[in-house]
Amino acid sequence: MKVVFMGTPDFAVPTLQKLIDEKYEIAAVVTQPDRPRGRGKKTLAPPVKELALQYHIPVYQPEKVKTPEFIDSLQKIHPDLIVVVAFGQILPKAILEMPQYGCINVHASLLPKYRGAAPIQWSIINGEEITGVTTMFMDEGMDTGDILLKKEVKIYPEDTAQELHDRLSVEGASLLIETLKQLQTGQLIRQKQNDQEATYAPMLQKEMGCIDWSKSSKEIINLIRGLSPWPSAYTYYKDQMIKVWKAEEYHEKYDAHVMGEITEIIKDKGIVVKTGDGSLMITEIQAENKKRMSVVDYLRGHKIEKNIVLGNNRNEIK
Repeated sequence: MKVVFMGTPDFAVPTLQKLIDEKYEIAAVVTQPDRPRGRGKKTLAPPVKELALQYHIPVYQPEKVKTPEFIDSLQKIHPDLIVVVAFGQILPKAILEMPQYGCINVHASLLPKYRGAAPIQWSIINGEEITGVTTMFMDEGMDTGDILLKKEVKIYPEDTAQELHDRLSVEGASLLIETLKQLQTGQLIRQKQNDQEATYAPMLQKEMGCIDWSKSSKEIINLIRGLSPWPSAYTYYKDQMIKVWKAEEYHEKYDAHVMGEITEIIKDKGIVVKTGDGSLMITEIQAENKKRMSVVDYLRGHKIEKNIVLGNNRNEIK
């Protein structure tokens, strides 16, 4: 079976590696163009390209896959199957109908829940306890194709989006191989998605990270976990933006009337803040132009005052 693999970020790497390990014929890898990344904005290759080059697999990096030129070059490969994992572009009908066995996608949710670009992050933000991976035949919709196989994965209370991402990427790779084995033996059963049960996981925006202290402690903690490592949750102390990397529920009661108020500084633990339904303790932060560190370490060299109200922007705090 001649396979073309389409994928771009770290999430797609274990699946490509698994296909290579299982001796599938990878005729080509299609990935996004090299882009500037990181603070220095150095142009870097996508992780999938780096892996493909290690195994001398031909790599294509079209700006747009819908151009006639790219479609023609893909047609000349004559793929039997196209595998798509977090590729980053919508495939046109001409590509979807090209391979004999169709296009199979690995998606990081239990479809039809969390269709869209950020299923891992939204599952944590929304307080889900179970998520998973799904393989499906692709159609022209956004994650609307027929479901093939699913694998449930538990979300642990301390999971960040990065930690869940890493586990799901490995589970997705294994599920894809099982899907291909069943495809080749004729055992696969296609199941249409129930659109009435569908939910959407839109792209993340930096502004989403601004903490609303009127929300419950659990909602705020889920936001912090779900936006780690990007775009990250943040708040403002006086006129300084502070990223909040870790927090936990705190059950002591304090006489605070304003949500976002710092009610206690516990030097060997963290900062206690009033929320919509009680309090939470911030245990890891990153001040502007500083390294990420525990609150305990931060307090050794910096002062944080009790009764200051954390705000949504610089202008709120006087």
